[in-house]
Amino acid sequence: MNHQKALTTYIAAFVAELVQSGVQDVVVSPGSRSTPMAMVMAQHPDLRLHIHVDERSAAFFALGMSKASGKPTAILCTSGTAAANYFPAIVEAYYSRVPLIVLTADRPHELRDVGAPQAIDQIHLYGKHVKWFVEMAPPEETNEMVRYARTVCARAASTSLSSPAGPVHLNFPFREPLIPDLENEDLFNFHERLDGYVQIEQGHLSLNQTVIEQMSGQLSSINNGIIICGQIDNDEFSEAVTELSTRLKFPILADPLSQLRSGNHDGSNIIDTYDTFLRNEDAKRIMKPDIIIRFGAVPVSKPLTIFLKENQDIRQIVVDGSEGWRDPSLIATQMVYCDEVQFCLAVSSTVESKASSEYLTKWLNLNKFTKEKLANVSLIKDLSEAKLFSQLTELLPEESTLFVGNSMPIRDLDTFFHFNQKSIHVMANRGANGIDGIVSSALGAATKRQPLYLILGDLTFFHDLNGLIASKLYQININIILINNNGGGIFSFLPQSNHPNNFELLFGTPLDLTFEHAVNLYNGHYELITDWSHFTSSLMQNMEKDGLKVMEVPTNRDKNLQEHRELLNDVSQEISRFVHGEFQ
Repeated sequence: MNHQKALTTYIAAFVAELVQSGVQDVVVSPGSRSTPMAMVMAQHPDLRLHIHVDERSAAFFALGMSKASGKPTAILCTSGTAAANYFPAIVEAYYSRVPLIVLTADRPHELRDVGAPQAIDQIHLYGKHVKWFVEMAPPEETNEMVRYARTVCARAASTSLSSPAGPVHLNFPFREPLIPDLENEDLFNFHERLDGYVQIEQGHLSLNQTVIEQMSGQLSSINNGIIICGQIDNDEFSEAVTELSTRLKFPILADPLSQLRSGNHDGSNIIDTYDTFLRNEDAKRIMKPDIIIRFGAVPVSKPLTIFLKENQDIRQIVVDGSEGWRDPSLIATQMVYCDEVQFCLAVSSTVESKASSEYLTKWLNLNKFTKEKLANVSLIKDLSEAKLFSQLTELLPEESTLFVGNSMPIRDLDTFFHFNQKSIHVMANRGANGIDGIVSSALGAATKRQPLYLILGDLTFFHDLNGLIASKLYQININIILINNNGGGIFSFLPQSNHPNNFELLFGTPLDLTFEHAVNLYNGHYELITDWSHFTSSLMQNMEKDGLKVMEVPTNRDKNLQEHRELLNDVSQEISRFVHGEFQ
């Protein structure tokens, strides 16, 4: 058998099917053992290659592209620890339900476990964090093996997209010589299957009409109900769930990642300040529901999580179109495995519509009052993290994408980013909630969504400085708002802060870095913000610039803690007075 011909035919069949299956982007990290796959991929006219030297950043970059597009992105690396560096992004993809196709090159079987260089055990390397693993057969040129390569590829792409979406891993053992034959003009034309490529149709989970009518009848008889929406990525969901809310007269507690806080959908029943008023015992007492319907991932808000636990004696329905188990508090009384949009439409069409609801009015009035009191954050004169997030609705352009870092940024967004009709799409890596790979993920998303704004803290920025190279290499436009409080700001809000003797050493972790040098390294535009007027003017001017733009907003951790506590304490006191005056 001609090794080169077999290698080329086998890989070309795989790559041709990859494109036919809807993959448009591949992120390649250079290496020797992956040479045949990389070279063949580079030949396909419909495949976009993105070269990223750092495998950890490369995988997060691909993750960002998949999150923004909803399509699987492929990642390719050589053998050894290169593949191990993919692990953090694969974990995030698995838990955040993002499709990825992980392609790792490997030593052939005779070079495994014999001391060969760059040879580690890559079989099931990612364990249960991938939906499917295949140890690919060594390349052959036969029709059977061509069909095998194409079929596995089609299955991998389909599996990555099927509910719940997630990563799949294919491991390719390649023998030397590794150089494919690229002279064939019909490299990607295969005719061994009568109807061409493998077609795989995806479906959606649904409930039978009898169950829908039973649930609709039960919901029609309940007045004090709420709908909670966590992170969910479906363009049709907003209209469907707001229609359900209108008919049931249930308020919608909308997480910032639900895509319900910004858009042209009906915002009449959307509650966006629950993270603040559910800290108040008086408010929680009068807002006690009789039923809760929850969609999407677990919400960001800790006060909302506590509120759910405190109401574990009532019926709590979790609707999940991917047959997961999103119930960390173990309080769900009913798991409904049905496509979320179909569930809302089906119930809305059969439920008896209610004319009005005093319970809904209570939620709306308290939400409006809390929003008015939180607006006092605008009175803060100095640079402030809380005020920064309260300004976003006004300052960000319509139809922009906002990618938010974990720890404090996503929590401040939850508190201060309120309903608007600017269609701002909010993204974050909330699968594993880590700070790693945020820069790369945002840059990946920026290849699909523009304009894109990334807001993150200094530790998160430092953790993925390597990721900035993608902006330089591919002229990706991104606006980064870097909140620099010189350390881990979120720990100031946690019990660890009550142990000052080793707090700074173990948790505060000040870096004392001048980030301007890092931005210059990647040919970016950098500004150190001095005041609010400077921040606004800089943000506006950056809208006219291309490439990497970083605005560093220096804040003080201790002062930030004090501002948050004083503001929330003041608002809580006002809420208690409002509750006693309005509802007693």
